[in-house]
Amino acid sequence: MELRKKEFTYRGKTLEELKKLSIREFGKFLKSKTRRKVLRQFQEIEKFVRRIQKKQVKEKKIKTHQRDIIIVPELVGIKIHVYNGKEFVPVEITGEMLGHRLGEFSPTRSKIKHSKAGVGATKGTKHKAKK
Repeated sequence: MELRKKEFTYRGKTLEELKKLSIREFGKFLKSKTRRKVLRQFQEIEKFVRRIQKKQVKEKKIKTHQRDIIIVPELVGIKIHVYNGKEFVPVEITGEMLGHRLGEFSPTRSKIKHSKAGVGATKGTKHKAKK
């Protein structure tokens, strides 16, 4: 019994078929809110993709503050460092990320780490000397 790796598809199209489409044609496969963004501002996304491809040829680290860019098939397989307000978080773009925004994969709020209470936080430590 041979196990075959399932080929990635997005709305019935393979990644190679999607890469052949223009950004506006790809937009027709997206959900309504992202479709409207792509169809109205496709020049902004094309400009971003061209800039990324130029930097990739020069093998430079790709950094961006543009968290609202929608991920299109041309970006799959590229590593982009997305700014989260404090630092650049590396994001490796995969096929499952198509149609999402870059900012979704670079959280702006860190996960809360709860630990024990500090001095003065409880009644038992209220009268201890604070340094």
